[in-house]
Amino acid sequence: MTYADRRTVLAGLAGAALSASVLNAFAASPAHAADLYASNTDLYTKLAGKEGTDFARRYKRHELFDNSDNLRQPFNRTTIMAIHGGGIEGGTSELCLGIAGYHPATLAVRPAGGPVHDYWMFEGTRVSNNGELHVTSTRNDDRSALSMAAGSLNVLSLHGCTAAQAGTSAGVPEAVVVGGLNADFKRYLHEEFQAAGFHTIDGSEVPALAGEDPENICNKTLLGKGAQLEMTAELRQSMFDAGHFSRSERPTHTNAGFDAFVGAARKAIARLEARPDQAIL
Repeated sequence: MTYADRRTVLAGLAGAALSASVLNAFAASPAHAADLYASNTDLYTKLAGKEGTDFARRYKRHELFDNSDNLRQPFNRTTIMAIHGGGIEGGTSELCLGIAGYHPATLAVRPAGGPVHDYWMFEGTRVSNNGELHVTSTRNDDRSALSMAAGSLNVLSLHGCTAAQAGTSAGVPEAVVVGGLNADFKRYLHEEFQAAGFHTIDGSEVPALAGEDPENICNKTLLGKGAQLEMTAELRQSMFDAGHFSRSERPTHTNAGFDAFVGAARKAIARLEARPDQAIL
C-alpha cells in the first residue's frame, strides 16, 4: 500500500477534516520553557493529594524469578512509556498499552498469547488544562519510571506534537518523528512504520524533537540509549473512530490505523530483541 493509499484509508476511518475542537483533544503540550513544574517530584509536591483527580500514574512491572540451577530467566528487555499520557498528549496512553501488548480498555493481552512488555504512564486526568501537567522528558525523576528505564535494555517513549513542530510537508500532516540515541532501534522503527504506510521523519531533521539528550528518560536504559516517537495530532486522531476522541472514549474506539501502528512498533521491538546483543549471557 502506498502512503497516498494509506492516507485515504485513514481519512475514511477518521472522518472529515479535523476541527479545532477535535485537534485540541490531541494537542501537544506547552513548550518546555513554559512548564509549570521543574520535575515530577516538584509536581507531586505541589499537587499533593491530587493524584486520582488531576493526574494518575499507571505501570506494569513483570515479576521474574530464577530459582533453578540450570535455567536462566530473561531479564526485561523493553519498557514502553507515555510520560505525557491521558489528557496531556491525547492517544499516547492507548498506544502505550497497545504496543506493550494490552487492550487499552480491558488490559487483556492482545494478541492473545503474544509477547508483552513493561509499561509506565503519567496521565493528566483533569477535565481541562491537562497541558499544565507537562514535565519535559529530561526532568522526569519519578522513581518508578527511572528504575524501570534503568532496568531495561530498551525504552520506547511515546509523545505528541503538532504538524508544525514536526515540520511535515504541506498536505502531509500525519507523521511520526523517530528519535532517541539507539540508531538500530530507530532504523527498525522507520522501516516497519514505512512498510505499514506511515510517514516517518528522522529526529535529526527536527532537533527539538530528536530525543538525543542523555538525560531524556528514553535514553536512561541499561545501554544508555533508547527511542522516542513524536506523533502529530493528525496522526493520533486518525487512529480512533470519528467522534470518539475524548479520554474516556478512546480506549474502546481504536481503529485499523491504531492496530497498524501498534503492529509496526511491535515488529520493530521484536527485531531489536532478536539481536545477539539482546540475548541472555
